[in-house]
Amino acid sequence: MHRLGPGKLPEEREGSCISAIVVPHAGYIYSGASAAHAYLSIAEQDKPDTVIVIGPNHTGRGTPVSLMGEGFWESPLGLVPLETELAERIVDKSSIAKFDDTAFTLEHSIEVQVPFLQFIYPEFKLVPICMGYQDLEASRDLGRAIHESIEDESVMIVASSDLNHMEPKAESNRKDRYVLDAIEAMDEEMLQNAVHREKISTCGYGPVSATLVATKLGGAKSAEILSYYTSGDIIGDNRQVVGYASAKITRNEK
Repeated sequence: MHRLGPGKLPEEREGSCISAIVVPHAGYIYSGASAAHAYLSIAEQDKPDTVIVIGPNHTGRGTPVSLMGEGFWESPLGLVPLETELAERIVDKSSIAKFDDTAFTLEHSIEVQVPFLQFIYPEFKLVPICMGYQDLEASRDLGRAIHESIEDESVMIVASSDLNHMEPKAESNRKDRYVLDAIEAMDEEMLQNAVHREKISTCGYGPVSATLVATKLGGAKSAEILSYYTSGDIIGDNRQVVGYASAKITRNEK
């Protein structure tokens, strides 16, 4: 087991207090151990029917906020069906979200989450969302649309984001703390303001912001950082690092 990972496999499932998780999306050798903390937390509660994975758009392809609504996603672990009806409701209720498969071509921020989900959930449906626009208005629009679309379904939200990129470790630690504090405060405006004010190069602040909006509207009360480290802790080079963190957002305590 990885020294920075959770150190165990999932045990018995119990309850369903976690509404969402925040996970990184770098190569598994870098950020996989951090992501594993969050996936362990949801693997030990009741399985949802559907998982919404929101990731940033690194490629510039597609519409500003893009969804896929038909077909399957394939990983080395097999096929995952898309949840068409939920995706359609999100698009209908959002003023900016559109169906556009091209946004997902060569985009890694969502696809790296799929094998984790397949490992912990024998069966589930997927709604992938790729955010080019990550500003506060877009995040709130998408977050509200997700909340209003979930209805009575059993849904887990996954926000995919790495933290500050390619600065010395001490500076990245300082900048990353602003992001982590905003997540713990469950404050999307605090997060957005910090990213712009401090020039933090976290790539998925929009997905995290939208997730905070959706989960708060759904009754979430608290957030907890489960893991944080940088690429320097993996390869021993602290001159230019990328930060990785995972977190869980909960409705209530067990």
